[in-house]
Amino acid sequence: MEIKEIKNKETWKNFLSECEEKTFLQSWNWGEFQKMMGNKIWRFGIFENDTLISVAFFYKIQAKRGTFMFLPHGPVTKLKNGKLKILEILLEELKQIARKEGAGFIRIAPIFERNEENIEIFKNLGFRNSPIHIHPELTWELDITPLEEKLLKPMRKTTRYLIRQAQKNEEIKIEKGNKIEDIEKFNILYQEISKRQHFFPFSLDYLKSEFLSFQPDNQILIFSGKYKEEIIASGIFIFWQKICFYHHGASSLKYPKIPVSYLLLWEAIKEAKRGGCRKFNFWGIAPTEDQNHPWRGLTLFKMGFGGYKKEYVKTQDFIISPKYWLTFVFEKLRSTKRGF
Repeated sequence: MEIKEIKNKETWKNFLSECEEKTFLQSWNWGEFQKMMGNKIWRFGIFENDTLISVAFFYKIQAKRGTFMFLPHGPVTKLKNGKLKILEILLEELKQIARKEGAGFIRIAPIFERNEENIEIFKNLGFRNSPIHIHPELTWELDITPLEEKLLKPMRKTTRYLIRQAQKNEEIKIEKGNKIEDIEKFNILYQEISKRQHFFPFSLDYLKSEFLSFQPDNQILIFSGKYKEEIIASGIFIFWQKICFYHHGASSLKYPKIPVSYLLLWEAIKEAKRGGCRKFNFWGIAPTEDQNHPWRGLTLFKMGFGGYKKEYVKTQDFIISPKYWLTFVFEKLRSTKRGF
């Protein structure tokens, strides 16, 4: 096996189209987004006898808590076996780059299923569990290939009822858009919910850059749910390689008994189905057994649409220098404070 940088978008895209386990965080356009945000990026392919068998996109994060190399939801591979060898080769490359870039550690959010075998792979390579996760380690997915009526049937009874009630309400409208103004409208609700739920939101520049990275390939839509012509729910959805991702969501508490959010998500699912998507990824959920988790309510909302849980190996850190421990303490304290 050998590792080489990949500079051709089509090569990258075509390889990922052949892989089953993947998210848009390894897409070409997510790399372009990181460049827009001022981050230095790398795209590598691992070859076996000149055949591409795995890809890994990663970038350098420079934050107050420390500088590190980050590989989100990767590496992606077509192989069921050989993960250890792939990670060994990738880690050697990452270590060299990390030292050159002055990074204190390497962080990987694996796309590998959480099981003993995959956990052991990271342990054997000297990784340790990260004190936080940047992207979901636990997601909720739905197979949307069945007919619409068959998708409605397995839903939680309350979810199905609220969708139908919203459909009957003539004052509820769901609209979709792909203009920068739609991001600005989403941001108003998003900032509101961040204050209500006490989390630090992404900036408007961040949301706009993400939008502009996926817009040229028609891979992003904003759905807005209106009641009496007022937007009270909104969501940003990424459509990539036959998967629709519910990446960002926001809603108002002004009309708590009006089920706009339920109809909005159902319309997004139908849009994904019409567009040829086979899966709908609801993005992150809380551990279902944790009744006090900050995401508990959102998790129940997502799970009400039916589907199944996907659990990945926990985010892993590889220490390059003692500077890592300053970051570790800072992130551990922040995670505890937020209730995660």
